[in-house]
Amino acid sequence: MATVDLTSLDNTIEDGKHRAPLVLGGMNYSDVTDAVAGVWEKKQPAIWWPIFGLSVSLTLLFGALIMHLFFKGVGVWGNNNPTYWAFDIVNFVFWVGIGHAGTLISAILFLFRQHWRTSINRAAEAMTIFAVICAATFPGIHIGRIWVFYWLFPVPTEHLAMWPNFRSPLLWDVFAVGTYATTSLLFWYMGMVPDLATFRDRSKSKIGQFVYGLLSLGWTGSARNWHRYEMAYTILAALATPLVLSVHTVVSFDFAVSQLPGWHTTIFPPYFVAGAIFSGFAMVVTLLVPVRKLYGLENLITIRHLENMNKIIMATGLMVGTAYTIELFIAAYSGVASEQFAFYNRAFGNYWWAYFIMFSCNVFIPQLFWIKWCRTTPWFMVIVSIFVNIGMWFERFVIIMALCRDFIPGSWFYYRPTWVDLSMLLGSFGLFFTLFLLFCRYLPVIAMSEVKNVIPHADHGHGEEHAAHSAASH
Repeated sequence: MATVDLTSLDNTIEDGKHRAPLVLGGMNYSDVTDAVAGVWEKKQPAIWWPIFGLSVSLTLLFGALIMHLFFKGVGVWGNNNPTYWAFDIVNFVFWVGIGHAGTLISAILFLFRQHWRTSINRAAEAMTIFAVICAATFPGIHIGRIWVFYWLFPVPTEHLAMWPNFRSPLLWDVFAVGTYATTSLLFWYMGMVPDLATFRDRSKSKIGQFVYGLLSLGWTGSARNWHRYEMAYTILAALATPLVLSVHTVVSFDFAVSQLPGWHTTIFPPYFVAGAIFSGFAMVVTLLVPVRKLYGLENLITIRHLENMNKIIMATGLMVGTAYTIELFIAAYSGVASEQFAFYNRAFGNYWWAYFIMFSCNVFIPQLFWIKWCRTTPWFMVIVSIFVNIGMWFERFVIIMALCRDFIPGSWFYYRPTWVDLSMLLGSFGLFFTLFLLFCRYLPVIAMSEVKNVIPHADHGHGEEHAAHSAASH
C-alpha cells in the first residue's frame, strides 16, 4: 500500500475539494494528549528562562513605577494642557483591542462551526484575559487622586463628595470591559475543565494532583459531564459573541460621543472593532509561531491555522484602511473648517511621522499577505504581525495626540513622553508576557478535547495508518 508523508500536506493548495488537514503526522488521540501534556511535563526550553526573567523584571519595574506615580502624582507623565489624555489612555485602548481576537476565535468561530479554530483558541483566550488585565491597570492609575479610587465604582451614596455620572462613556467602559473580562474568563476556564482533568490524572506530585483536581471540578468524563459541559460552553459562547462587538464599540464612545472635531464621528465604533480584531489576530500570530516551534507543536498548530489568521488580518486591514480614507473624505466633504483642520493636523501636523507609521503598518504592510508565500512563511508573518501591532498602537496615539493643537493657538503644546511613560509601556508588555509564559508552563496550551474531534479517522491504536490510507486514497 502506498504511503504519503502527511507533513507535506501542510502546504496543500485549497482546490475547493481537499484542504490541508488540521492535524498532521497521523496523530491519534494519545499522541495529541502526549504532545500537549508534554509541554507541561517536560523541562522548559532553555530560552524560556531568560525570556521569563526579562518579563518578570519589566513587570517589577511596572509595579515600582505605579508606586512612584502614586507618591509623586501624574506629573511624572508627560501630560500637559491640552494633552490631558496621553500614554495612559493610549495603552488602555491598545490592550483592550489586543484582547478581541481570543473571544472572536473561540466564541464566534465556535458558533459557526469553524473547526480550524480548535488548535489556536486556547492560547487566544488566554491572551484575551492577560490583555484585559494589562488594560485594566491604566484606568485605575490615571485618576490622579488614588485615595479616592472608590469614586470609580458606580455606587451612588450620600457619603461620597460626588456621584458617578452615568451619562459618561468612561463609566460605560467599567460595565463593558468588566462584563467582557468576566465572561471571557468563565469561557476560558470552562473550556479547560476536561484538559485540567487530564493533567490531574497525569500528575506525579500530590500538589499537582490536588490543584488540578480542584480546578477540574471533579470531572470524570461521563456522558453526563460531557452533556453539561457542551451545554454550558455553548451558552457562554452565545453570551460572549455580542461582547466582541460591544466592548470596543463602548471604548470608541469615549471619543465618539464628545463634541471635539476629529473625535465626534459615527465611524468610530465599527472602525474600532475592525481595528481591535486586526491587532488581536496579529498578536495571536506573534505568540503562536514561536510557541509551536519551541514546544514542537507544528503538527497541531499548522500552516493552515496560521494562513487563515493571516487572511483575517489582511481583510480587517482593508477595513481599517477604508476607515482612514473615509475619515479624510468626510472631513473634506463636510466643509467644516474645524473638522478639516483636525484631520489635516493629524496627517501633516507635528505628529505627521506617527500618522505615517500608522498608515504604513496598518494599510500597506498587511497587503503582503495577498502573496501566498508571505502568509505561509512563519518567520515572515511574525514580522508583519509585529508591524501591525506597532501601527495599531500608533493609531491610538495619533487619535489622542492630534489634539495638542486645539481651538486656541495660544494653548498649543507639543507632547513629549517622559521616561516614566515609556517604561510603563514596556512594563505592561512585561506583565503580559509574564502571564502568558506562566500559562504555557502550567496550563494546557491547546484544547486537547476539541482537537481530538477534528482528527480524521482517529483511532487509539491505528490513527497513523488510517490517516495515511485516507491521504493515499485521495
